[in-house]
Amino acid sequence: MEAMAQEWTDGRLDDLSDKVDRGFEQVDQRFAQVDQRFEQVDKSFERVDKRFEQVDRRFEQIEQRLDGIQRTIALGAIALSSATLAGFAAIFTKL
Repeated sequence: MEAMAQEWTDGRLDDLSDKVDRGFEQVDQRFAQVDQRFEQVDKSFERVDKRFEQVDRRFEQIEQRLDGIQRTIALGAIALSSATLAGFAAIFTKL
């Protein structure tokens, strides 16, 4: 056991420390790369969000048009029903 303890000299400990430091530097560099990629992904999502906002606005416009068409159809049905009832009323009053 003494031989093993003597092998860990200051020089070897310094080498180990340097190796660990280099390893952490590499990890830090990789994390920096990952951070850059996430920034790019965030920018992409911002563009997607803007596109969805445009789609939402278009759907709102379509919805408004459909609401207008529904009102027109409803008013047309009321007008036709009223005209039909008035016609029947006129026929029945003459009998």
